[in-house]
Amino acid sequence: MRLTFHTDYALRMLLYLSVRPERLNTIQDVSAAFGISRNHLMKVAHELGRLGFVDTVRGRGGGLKLSRPPEEIRLGDVVRAMEEDLKVVECFDPDHNTCAITGICRLRGALSEGLMAWMAVLDRYTLADLAAPRIALSERLKIPLTPDVAE
Repeated sequence: MRLTFHTDYALRMLLYLSVRPERLNTIQDVSAAFGISRNHLMKVAHELGRLGFVDTVRGRGGGLKLSRPPEEIRLGDVVRAMEEDLKVVECFDPDHNTCAITGICRLRGALSEGLMAWMAVLDRYTLADLAAPRIALSERLKIPLTPDVAE
């Protein structure tokens, strides 16, 4: 199972935003913290906004922030929304399946079970779980925190 860069960057952006959920954050800040192209992150931010994970404010003084508390954003939901498809192998796509052993092969069942287990694990975690070491994350990513932020 492998995530696209688009999903990886979305998770990183959401993690960044969850360290400082009360404030607007810029794409440039996220770009600098992770060393990711600003242009790539603009596309990711647009998609996260369209999907309802972030609120975007345009213009001078604008930025991004989570649309709801980090405790309410499950990783599995983000992955399902960001990934174009979770078709691990050709036979997961009935419209384009040309595999000669479809119907007798047991690989599809095993891979399907693995995918469901993987998603079930992701569903157990929220952004808040990942951002729990807020002070350590803020220091590593150089995110300025307000003085009232506790670990």
